[in-house]
Amino acid sequence: MSLLIHLASTFALLSILAVGGGTAVLPEMQTLLAQQFSIDHTQFVHIYSIGQLAPGPNMLMVLVIGYQIAGLIGAGVVLLSFFLPSSLLCFYMGRLWNRFGESPWRRSIQNALEPISIGLMSSGVYAVAKASVTSSITLALALVTLYLILRTKINPVLVILGSGGLGALLMAYVS
Repeated sequence: MSLLIHLASTFALLSILAVGGGTAVLPEMQTLLAQQFSIDHTQFVHIYSIGQLAPGPNMLMVLVIGYQIAGLIGAGVVLLSFFLPSSLLCFYMGRLWNRFGESPWRRSIQNALEPISIGLMSSGVYAVAKASVTSSITLALALVTLYLILRTKINPVLVILGSGGLGALLMAYVS
């Protein structure tokens, strides 16, 4: 199977599985990338961090993954493969969903999907945190960063850049 077709099929599958958003498939994405495309845990976390700094959807990190694996064409293939299937599914399912606005089973399905989505997103956050927190210094930085993002009005990009710079300095001098 050609590399581009393999990339397209992998990311199309992830797209369909992304119930609740891209964060929900981060653990599976990380596993597939490690097994099939030789992107290790550290590289994945770095790519994820870059994706968080980019404006727009946080899953634009797939562009970086596609580019790293297969260059500019790979970036385009991965972008389309990741966003197009779920977008089409949402569009058509949304139209169908609206037809059954007052149906009792509709609320039952929504109630069942909410905890599933939250669980999948929590799993994604845990996978990234587990890879990122490697010492007491990185744990402290992660907690301070989380606090500043959630409790202050400081731009999250500035908080992340600041904690990244501080972390690099601390790790260089403490290690």
